[in-house]
Amino acid sequence: MLGLLVLYSEALTLCWTLQPAQDPTVTEYSLPSAKTPSSPSSSSAAAPHAAPCFVEDIFAALRDGVGDSGELTNSSLVLFGFCSQSARSSASVSLDLANKKSSLEVLHPAAVHVSEEEEQGTITLTFDLPRPPSLMTNPVLLLVFENPLARGDLEVAFTSQFLQPNTQAVCISGDTQYVLLTGKSSEGSVNDRWQITAQTKLPHMKQNLKSILIGEKSGSNISMSPLLLFSGGTGTDTRCASGSPPASLQTSFLCEMKRFLGAVLPQEHFTSPPLPLDSLQSLPPLSLGLSSSETLLAVMINSTAPTVFGFTSWGSVLPVCHGELALSAALLEELRQRLDQTLVQMTEIIREEEVSLGAKESLGRLKELSALQEKEHATGGSQFRVFLLLKALQTVAQTYDAQRKLRATRADPSSSVRGGVCGLKALTVSLTKLLVGPSSANINNCHGSCTFPLTNGNNHAILLNSHIETGNADERSPCCVPVAYEALEVVDWNADGTFISIKPDAVARECGCR
Repeated sequence: MLGLLVLYSEALTLCWTLQPAQDPTVTEYSLPSAKTPSSPSSSSAAAPHAAPCFVEDIFAALRDGVGDSGELTNSSLVLFGFCSQSARSSASVSLDLANKKSSLEVLHPAAVHVSEEEEQGTITLTFDLPRPPSLMTNPVLLLVFENPLARGDLEVAFTSQFLQPNTQAVCISGDTQYVLLTGKSSEGSVNDRWQITAQTKLPHMKQNLKSILIGEKSGSNISMSPLLLFSGGTGTDTRCASGSPPASLQTSFLCEMKRFLGAVLPQEHFTSPPLPLDSLQSLPPLSLGLSSSETLLAVMINSTAPTVFGFTSWGSVLPVCHGELALSAALLEELRQRLDQTLVQMTEIIREEEVSLGAKESLGRLKELSALQEKEHATGGSQFRVFLLLKALQTVAQTYDAQRKLRATRADPSSSVRGGVCGLKALTVSLTKLLVGPSSANINNCHGSCTFPLTNGNNHAILLNSHIETGNADERSPCCVPVAYEALEVVDWNADGTFISIKPDAVARECGCR
């Protein structure tokens, strides 16, 4: 399925659902009239790439793919389909895109037409551009493959009058996710239709080319999402209210936090489907913004409850124009101190645990994006980002602290849990995928026996157990259950702003026999 994604200066609009034409030799996909992205009908049919941070992740791959020498690494050559002979020019294009992200505009074609020419052994791609601008400087056509080639390597020549140079070689393998084709800059009005021919050097490999572009069979869904990137904007999203922090800055911060949480938290494989957060009982949501109560913010700054960051609907994914706090000098100083303490914990975790290097680099970028001035009252946007960073780091620190405590308990010969007595054990569940992160939560659970003598039971459990042991076996035995809980905090973005909702009694903290 091909997703429609239009980004003007970091603002995203998501649409999808494409219908192929009936002609078996021409596979054509035209978009129907756009629906509201947050409507139920569209949110239930989200395309694979119609997701938060899709474009930001592409820029991150471009940025991370260039080594210290300014050249693309070998893994990046494969990732972007660069042939070795074009590596130098490709690195230049990659650096230019990554460094000038804030001044880029991104268009997703309104329609894609794919046709085959059996005699010539070529496949022609025609891209209809929605509302093309009057000028495009240094355009780049980026093809994002959803189903990369899995049957050996494939060298493809893309040819078009809209490319510069007109013919460009691409080397695609099973690890290739993106293809970059440099376009020709426009000097006047922009053509609203690009036509590009793809051809392999070896005729017997044509079927492989066809499979990665339009699927295994004629008429199947197209297997890539095209994006057109070009210079032409100032990077300022005029749809945000006056005085709000730039949407590009807020978006970059949230997407960097998504990458950080994905890299630093332990990854687990789940066989069961993710659990929706909106199914949980919740206290009334509270707005997180300039009008937020300082009492609420102070409680959250000092809270140890895990925090989940998510979006209510696709329509609120981007742009992120909401995000300012107005803290008093005293609470701002408390926020600074708490962040410094948590950063020390985070440094120890990165040093002692098996945490990827990417997590450390991502944390450095988060600190840059949320930097507070040492002597000046920080801007509202900086306060907002520092607050979110603190909550994210507290969640990470709490996760690793819980793991360490459970490991120590299991290793202690005198531990009641080790002896099979009722006690706390970790239980991690997968959460809905419409998240910045984390994608899972450790809610714990209670396991073990509740037989005499009870060490963690109340009077009712003691009397009940004694009653059963006198021969009254028809009664329910005491059960090992949670007797103390902690809440789950959710920071949620929707069309109206940023909100905090508290899900009480979500994480088991103490077990007992009841």
